[in-house]
Amino acid sequence: MYEGLPERKIICLDMRSFYASCAAADEGLDVMKEPIAIIGDRERKGSVVLAASPRLKKEFGVRTGNRLYEIPDDPSIRLIEPKMGFYIGISMEITRLLSEYVPKEAIHVYSIDEAFVDLGGTERLWGPPEKTAKRIGDQLLAQFQMPSAIGMGPNMLLAKLALDLEAKKRGFAKWGYEDVPEKLWPVAPLSGMWGIGRRLEKRLNGLGIFSVGDLAHADLAVLEKEFGVMGNQLHHHAWGVDLSELGAPLIEGQVSYGKGQVLFRDYSKREDILAVLLEMCEDVGRRAREAGRAGRTVHLSAGYSEDAYGGGFSRSRSVDEAVNATMAIYRVCTKLLDEFHDGRPIRRLAISLSNLEEEHSMQLSLFEENKWEERKLGAAMDAIRSKYGPAAILRAVSYTDAGTAVGRAKLIGGHKT
Repeated sequence: MYEGLPERKIICLDMRSFYASCAAADEGLDVMKEPIAIIGDRERKGSVVLAASPRLKKEFGVRTGNRLYEIPDDPSIRLIEPKMGFYIGISMEITRLLSEYVPKEAIHVYSIDEAFVDLGGTERLWGPPEKTAKRIGDQLLAQFQMPSAIGMGPNMLLAKLALDLEAKKRGFAKWGYEDVPEKLWPVAPLSGMWGIGRRLEKRLNGLGIFSVGDLAHADLAVLEKEFGVMGNQLHHHAWGVDLSELGAPLIEGQVSYGKGQVLFRDYSKREDILAVLLEMCEDVGRRAREAGRAGRTVHLSAGYSEDAYGGGFSRSRSVDEAVNATMAIYRVCTKLLDEFHDGRPIRRLAISLSNLEEEHSMQLSLFEENKWEERKLGAAMDAIRSKYGPAAILRAVSYTDAGTAVGRAKLIGGHKT
């Protein structure tokens, strides 16, 4: 199975409690000793905890996703609002540090607090890759007060799995192909493996597949029939096989364009909810158009206000022809909202465009005379936003009381800079 496969020296580096660590360094605190909560807005009791320091998690049971009102009233707990511009700057400095060890093409920044680095060929400069990884971790701690965890493997997949399943507990872990049966196959539920979400897990469960070992020994023909190319990828990933280049998406079939947001207040009126949905469709459509992609499935989810006892709905609908036009996505979202919203006030919204294909495969229907004009208009608006910023041109709904785009344009990642 593994004969002839590459044995690369890839590490996956994760900055532990990144936001809390940045905030602690900015405040002159020790992130490992102080109970710190990063709060989106300290003036709103329902504000979400964006990050929690290790002591806050262990001693007070507060974790990312909790609400401000759930944090104990203890004078030792430090509540800090995020400075996203500062955090992004730290992330960029960390990338510069990594470039001291390897060329830039050997670095893939996976997220603001996580990166892949190919250490192949650095042995003559820095010694064995394991020691280089430790040296990088030590330098991150000394220079940025940033504790880290590092997974190492012969490919991106095993490096990431070593990080998630072992290194985050121990600090460092190295996995090889020989470790797959003992360390990877017992993983259950399936969503515990990188690249498998809840919805995909349910579909696999329906085939009688409940662990990664089950997936590895499943009939490949059945997987390919059910999932297409992605079934082949899932099968090989269960064996730890990944031939993708540094930075490539590990499961191509899971790529989608989406946007979610927690609303500034509860939204009850249909026209107000639709105003926000239109803004979100604009953003999703723009990113799909810029990538030259279009999708056949639109997904809408809504979370009800906690004052209305929570809950919500999550539904998707497929269309006959792939779309990326803002109004085409919006029309599907409108239908889903009208069909599944039970009238309770909404506090969270998310939409996504999936089941993607290349944009040039879109057909111009003889019965939709304005389709090409709509596409050109979208491209013109996209070009203006790319040059002058996301708020350079907005739809009229963004200037109503319900609109959020104007306010969010002043934020980074939905938070203060």
